[in-house]
Amino acid sequence: MPAMVVAFVLVALGGALGAMSRLGMSLLMQRTIVLVPLGTFTSNMIGCLVMGSVVYLLAQADWFDKSELLTEQNRLFFAVGFCGSFTTLSSLIVEMNTLMQRQEFLSAFLYLFATMAGGFVCFYIGILLARSLLQIQAG
Repeated sequence: MPAMVVAFVLVALGGALGAMSRLGMSLLMQRTIVLVPLGTFTSNMIGCLVMGSVVYLLAQADWFDKSELLTEQNRLFFAVGFCGSFTTLSSLIVEMNTLMQRQEFLSAFLYLFATMAGGFVCFYIGILLARSLLQIQAG
């Protein structure tokens, strides 16, 4: 099978699993009542954590070249496919719009701020986790 076809299949499979996981997270968190839509928020935070780890590991060229864990196929499946569909800006915008239409402006602002700040924090935690993993593996 040509490499391009394999890449598309891996992204599609990862994307399907990511989308189903996000729906499951939203349905699971739907019962929890808080100021912000918790399902999309949680999905975005987990996706940022995973993406931070993947980005850090990819930046470690020596480790990346020697590792069988983060192959190009795994990157396509997890980072592009799964994380790409598990996290979602469009759902965040729709949910913020709903909050604003209900005139819940404080909740809408908190949701946006928490998502942006939390996403960055989770991304950095993912980097720290990947860095720790590499140090444990090296030591």
